[in-house]
Amino acid sequence: MLKWYQIFPKYPWLSIYAWIVFCVFPFFFIFRSSSPLEIIIGLALMLVFFITYRFSFTSTGVILYICVFIEIAISVSMTYLFGYIYFSIFLAFFIGNIQHKVSFFVLYSIHLAATIVAVLIGFFTQMELFISHLPFLIITLIGVILLPFNTYNHHKRVQLEGQLEDAQKRISKFIIIEERERIARDLHDTLGQKLSLIGLKSDLASRLIEKNPQAAKIEINDINQTARSVLKEVRELVTNMRGTKLEDELFRVKQILNAAQITCKLNGSPELVNTPLLVENVLSMSLKEAVTNIVKHSRATSCSISIKQSTKETLIKVHDNGIGLNQETEWSKGHGLRGIKERLEFVNGSLDIHSKNGTTLYIRVPNVIKQPRQEE
Repeated sequence: MLKWYQIFPKYPWLSIYAWIVFCVFPFFFIFRSSSPLEIIIGLALMLVFFITYRFSFTSTGVILYICVFIEIAISVSMTYLFGYIYFSIFLAFFIGNIQHKVSFFVLYSIHLAATIVAVLIGFFTQMELFISHLPFLIITLIGVILLPFNTYNHHKRVQLEGQLEDAQKRISKFIIIEERERIARDLHDTLGQKLSLIGLKSDLASRLIEKNPQAAKIEINDINQTARSVLKEVRELVTNMRGTKLEDELFRVKQILNAAQITCKLNGSPELVNTPLLVENVLSMSLKEAVTNIVKHSRATSCSISIKQSTKETLIKVHDNGIGLNQETEWSKGHGLRGIKERLEFVNGSLDIHSKNGTTLYIRVPNVIKQPRQEE
């Protein structure tokens, strides 16, 4: 059930002001009567309706049914006595909040039948009044028919979205656990045995250093080679953990653009040939930052990503049809473009920006970069 402050739904086609009008309308219909007794009865019915309506949102079981039947009775009475049928809109919305399927259809059917009967009685008893606001009566009947289903489906969708979000969080946790276990296995397989070997050879060398210096020297050389091998494998392991494939990043980029309702067109192959993982990681991060800027700042409706790899360089072209960068904007200080430029400079790459018919980024990285001197 909704909280007490959520009894008025937030729909773009029926704002809070419309609900306020429905709350004020009863006074107009009640005070049309010339009899003080009828006015008192009308005010009492209206007060009981709103108290019961508010109480319905916190009730369950039999009490809930009693509240709804009281509200239906008051709605029919107000229609018969004063020609006011719009309490049925309040009831239609409330019934839509009932998520138990059987209860929903039972109350929906009873309320719809009661509303139709009340309208028919009203036409016979107050024909002139009902004909004068016939369009509003038709709209009300349509609301009584459709609003419960709309509200019911809205809550179901919100509930499913919540369940999906929870499932995604659980999946993310499982992925983290699996990744930790994978890292633990890799570290065990990579470091465990070789560190044990280093320990054993160190003990052996310490025992041989006086008895057989030549054999101790051989063991020390083996320790040195094993340590270098371990260092190399650790570096490869860390690089694989930090690296991001361009193909994987493109998949996530498409999801981001689709969620922002921006069409995405891809040209070229995301599978780079003979490209170091470090370079591919920089390209992936730069592409991600560029697309994030498009979603946040460009107001674009379409985006094209072109990937071209030649013998000299790898070029990623990102174009959007948004508002572009105005002349007063210092691109190097905002929109994350400065971060892209700094990443590319790390691998001797470059970033060029053209702002015409939107914005176009040219992300270039040479195929041959200066590699750090490896340990001999």
